[in-house]
Amino acid sequence: MAPHIDTPRLSLERFAMSDADELFQCITPAVTKFMTWDPPSFDDYKSRCEALSRVDERTEAQFVIRRKDTRECLGIAGVERLGDALPELGIWMKETAHRQGYGREAVEAVARWAFRTCNGNGLIYPVAIENIASRRIAEGLKGEVIATRSGPKYDSVVYKISSPAPRSLVPAALYPWELSEADLAALEASETPAVAALHDHEYRAPE
Repeated sequence: MAPHIDTPRLSLERFAMSDADELFQCITPAVTKFMTWDPPSFDDYKSRCEALSRVDERTEAQFVIRRKDTRECLGIAGVERLGDALPELGIWMKETAHRQGYGREAVEAVARWAFRTCNGNGLIYPVAIENIASRRIAEGLKGEVIATRSGPKYDSVVYKISSPAPRSLVPAALYPWELSEADLAALEASETPAVAALHDHEYRAPE
């Protein structure tokens, strides 16, 4: 079963039908501008959610994104084709959650879960060419463009995100959602360069 993933500000939980109403309220034309689909009717969206609730967890994992402090529903992030050499990442978030770093935080957390779960050669992350915010997420995770796609709504680039460095080579503070509360408190009290990333939520892999 897809796990519950915690980050400093977010809780990513496996999709359930009980999430459908809240997710539907997040969908607006601005949100779907760079999605392959347009805002659906509630009945159509409910049918889509019912299909999503039946997906094979060995090949696909979808996580509802919520703020930890308020439990507010922000959107959904997931990874498809887990059995392929290059599983595919995806995310959408409601308008009020944009420009706050939540997308980067969620995508990186799901990516790291996927790297631990599958034995592929990395992940792909298709992004509309004009979707600058999502392109910054991919490039912030060291993604490299490996292909382009054309569609009826927009053209996109496909980033490949390679597996991160082994955990033994990466300072733990760069991945604070994998630390205990005691470890986080110790880091907060320390004076190390990595703590700056912890404070401003810019979780950058080392150069």
